[in-house]
Amino acid sequence: MPHLKLSDEVKEALDHDYPVVGLESTIFSHLGLPSPANEEALNRSTAAIRAHGAVPAITAVIDGVPRVGLEDHEHERVLGPARKTAERDVAVAIAQRWPVGATTVSGSLALCAAVGVPVFATGGIGGVHLGSESTADISADLGAIALQPVLTVCAGAKAFLDIPKTLEFLETESVPVLGYQTDDFPMFYSRSSGSKAPVRVESPAEVATILAQRIVWDQGGVLLAVPVPEADAIPAHEIRDAIDTALGRAQNVVGADVTPFVLEQIAEITAGRSIPTNLALAENNAGVAAQVAVELSKLLT
Repeated sequence: MPHLKLSDEVKEALDHDYPVVGLESTIFSHLGLPSPANEEALNRSTAAIRAHGAVPAITAVIDGVPRVGLEDHEHERVLGPARKTAERDVAVAIAQRWPVGATTVSGSLALCAAVGVPVFATGGIGGVHLGSESTADISADLGAIALQPVLTVCAGAKAFLDIPKTLEFLETESVPVLGYQTDDFPMFYSRSSGSKAPVRVESPAEVATILAQRIVWDQGGVLLAVPVPEADAIPAHEIRDAIDTALGRAQNVVGADVTPFVLEQIAEITAGRSIPTNLALAENNAGVAAQVAVELSKLLT
């Protein structure tokens, strides 16, 4: 595809129908986790994908070129300062030749769909923000999840969002929301948000079958919500107190700056406890995504 570059490994994998898992780059940049946790997240996520027999494909815009898959020596580019790149920003990042555009969920899904990568892993998705009835603040992630024929594997929505309204939005957009071996929709740091997952699934093969049907019927994406491993979870009541404090500090923060600011504040308020949880859920999601990608490749080849 013009103006889009694949890494050598990802190109070979796609040419031979090997399983590939897309990854966003925001979490690995200064916008996501602080150094050196961001590099640890990258290494653990890519290792988890490889351990289950798939190829990791980090998405980003580098020197104005949209990328699906980075060479090893390019990882350092996304670990530093970057500009947040949602789907709407990709064309601007290309035209203005941004040095590093760190792709969000929506930006990553657009790039994955463009080259035929049907499985994508992230930490947590964006969603409907609290107070959206007056601000109309709804993440572009939700529209991209609905539109692009890609499975998004996540640990639920970011914990400071309006989870019930996020689920209602996804229902309105006809997105299947699957709870992976759980009846509850997870809340990023915590295993339950208090809302039910619309559909429970038990195995990567079951998820792959659902995704394959969506692809055949050209029905858009699927959301798979995977609870953070129990040993790494933060109880919901504890994280809610930290979120309330963080949101109080974010009163004058708007738009795309809200999420990185609130995440930074939560890390500070929890004395860094949220960071190991974030690392664990990112790694776990990547591993589950790889297992689904392997099962999907069996169905589509």
